[in-house]
Amino acid sequence: MEKSVHKKLNELQSTAISGNDIASSCLYVSALTIMYAGQYAWISLLVVALVLFLFRKIYGEVVGALPLNGGAYNVLLNTSSKRVASFAATLTVLSYMATAVLSGSEAMHYLHNLLPGMNVMIATVIVLVIFTLLTIAGIGESAIVAVVIFLVHLVSLSILVIAGIWFIANTGFETMHLNWTTPVKSGGIISALFLGFSAAMLGISGFESSANFVEEQEVGVFPKTLRNMWAVVSFFNPLIALIIIFVLPLASVGEHQESLLAYMGEITGGKWLGYLISVDAVLVLCGAVLTSFVGVSGLVNRMTLDRILPNFFLKQNKRGSHYRIAIGFLLLCVSVLMATNGVMTSLAGVYTFSFLSVMALFGIGNLLLKIKRKRLPRPEYAPVFVVLVAIVFIVIGFWGNLILNPNSFKTFIYYLVPAFLVVLFMLNRSVIISALLVGVDSIFRPLRKLSVLSNRKLRQMYFKVHSQEFVFFTKRDDVSILNKVMQYVQQNETTKKIKIVNVMKPGEDNEKLKVDIEVLDRAYPEIDIEFIEIIGEFTPDLIEELSQKWAIPKNFMFIASPSDRFSYRVADLGGVRLIM
Repeated sequence: MEKSVHKKLNELQSTAISGNDIASSCLYVSALTIMYAGQYAWISLLVVALVLFLFRKIYGEVVGALPLNGGAYNVLLNTSSKRVASFAATLTVLSYMATAVLSGSEAMHYLHNLLPGMNVMIATVIVLVIFTLLTIAGIGESAIVAVVIFLVHLVSLSILVIAGIWFIANTGFETMHLNWTTPVKSGGIISALFLGFSAAMLGISGFESSANFVEEQEVGVFPKTLRNMWAVVSFFNPLIALIIIFVLPLASVGEHQESLLAYMGEITGGKWLGYLISVDAVLVLCGAVLTSFVGVSGLVNRMTLDRILPNFFLKQNKRGSHYRIAIGFLLLCVSVLMATNGVMTSLAGVYTFSFLSVMALFGIGNLLLKIKRKRLPRPEYAPVFVVLVAIVFIVIGFWGNLILNPNSFKTFIYYLVPAFLVVLFMLNRSVIISALLVGVDSIFRPLRKLSVLSNRKLRQMYFKVHSQEFVFFTKRDDVSILNKVMQYVQQNETTKKIKIVNVMKPGEDNEKLKVDIEVLDRAYPEIDIEFIEIIGEFTPDLIEELSQKWAIPKNFMFIASPSDRFSYRVADLGGVRLIM
């Protein structure tokens, strides 16, 4: 399917789309952290900034080596099995769903403070519909809205910080001294820092978003988005928490937890600043909704191309937007909103545990990339020790949230299991259809006409599932490598056809390779192997030509991991997957 051409996103646009999600955390993460860590909250938030700094390297290495949409799903698909990658994708979709509903609802709660007569539930649905339409309009149009929201948010937070510092300079440190001598509610300092850190991890949700639409970004933009997101939350979150400790008695934090920054703005700058922060909260939380739609669109499109979800979602409009994905995601979000009746406590658990799991899986994917894709060129490298430390921090955060929110973890499992069962059904649909064929034939055998009709439909489905051809480009006559390719395809794909293609120079001899193919043909009789020799050079143009000629999407084409002498980047190959 030919994609519509659209302009790539620049640094500001990409940062804004992904940054609105993570930057919206500034509105609530300080209050949340202070609830557990008290006057030491700013330290917990600095530790979170350190963790995010480690993940900058981890994400930079992975996406630099595999610059394709999908985030954790993409790296695990190219380094492990399709089932493991699908699990990561399911967690990411759940995280986006929870982000969209939570952010939309929280935004409307802030707006309700300004417009008391407003119905929060109806307003939340309207917000979800608006951003669905923006997503359908195209990522360029979405980016313009995201940039405006992001810049307004940065200006608002900067004014709040300046007002806070000015207030402290004029009123002194009496409140800070009072807070510093207040015993922390969570026990000792270590316990307070641990629980505060666990709660503060909610403040880095959204960091993974940029990796899910990296193909929409200009070359070299992705690492800059990571740097910019890290800088924003590392500066504002600890500083705002510190200002709160200087300005507000800790006892008043819980009372104003839901709109703490608006309250602080009113105290330090007057009612106008409180109103400004409330309006900013509405805008940036709506921006987080947009981030969810953009991120899930890139991810679900990639999953659909890889046959994990039905081809129904591949349809595009003239602007190149996958409108069916956006509409489907809207229906999912609205159904969840109605099912929870607007009570977001349970979804908060889905949110936290989902994105922490995704971050951990991304770290594991980085390690697998080092082991299985050593030769793959990458612009930067995260040392193994750094990756392990980052994963340990994520595990600590997960454990802490399990202690803080055991009921939310149960809700997370309730959402995860049925979602992953749907994905497992798609991955195992070949076996399921085969079983149905046997079952229908056995049950309806006395009713011959019904049995024949049912079997015909099922056989058509079975043929469609297995008819997709795959392509593997090889330049080696090593039968063990080709055997691993066949094993991977057999274990992870439903195809019964594969083309093994060798792009050769004039005068080269492929006699040994032909013998290897004959061995494979005998070893895998259930798979139809076609060997093709092409005189020429292996280039992105050749891949495009063959994809069009054979009507085989490029994500059903495989290569072995290229070395650093390879003339092209993996991204230049248009979605060709690494199989070894």
